[in-house]
Amino acid sequence: MTLGKGAQVLGYQGLILLHIYYCKCNKNKLNCVHIILLYLQQKICVKEFMMKEILREIGMIARALDSISNIEFKEHDLTKGQYLYLVRICENPGIIQEKLAEMIKVDRTTAARAIQKLEMNGFIEKKDDTRNKKIKKLFSTEKGNHIYPFIIREHRYSNSVALEGFSESEVETVFTLLQRIRKNVEKDWEFVKKGNERHY
Repeated sequence: MTLGKGAQVLGYQGLILLHIYYCKCNKNKLNCVHIILLYLQQKICVKEFMMKEILREIGMIARALDSISNIEFKEHDLTKGQYLYLVRICENPGIIQEKLAEMIKVDRTTAARAIQKLEMNGFIEKKDDTRNKKIKKLFSTEKGNHIYPFIIREHRYSNSVALEGFSESEVETVFTLLQRIRKNVEKDWEFVKKGNERHY
């Protein structure tokens, strides 16, 4: 394999790690077992680097879109991601706070603050459950229903901008892969939420 082809396959990070691996082997005259272990260690480093970059990209996309939405929704008294809660309540009338927090993937305290703000601004209201008065169900008000179509239009527009130039098959692939990533992360989210500790 030529260096040009090797660069295409490994990328610059891979080539750097491969060079380090080669130098260490020659300098220290490592035996076969040590060479294999070192090689595997370098492969893990490449994999971790790639995974880190993927999560950074996802994070940047999420923060950019959230920042745009917060700016555009500010004149409607919707800030700090409150539109996310309002949309879910509009689409799931009677949802309870715990289920809403789970759906958006936030802790209960964060959800409680957002719900309180939405209620104060007249976007949602709480109603007692008919069977259990302690359970408070969440419903959108007329004001909330009025702003809902505007939020959906913004969502669809941002979606179209993000996927500009993608074919239908590429969009489907991205969606499928993101779902798989979300499901993987959800396992740890549920695990940590229950008070468990991850070991890494």
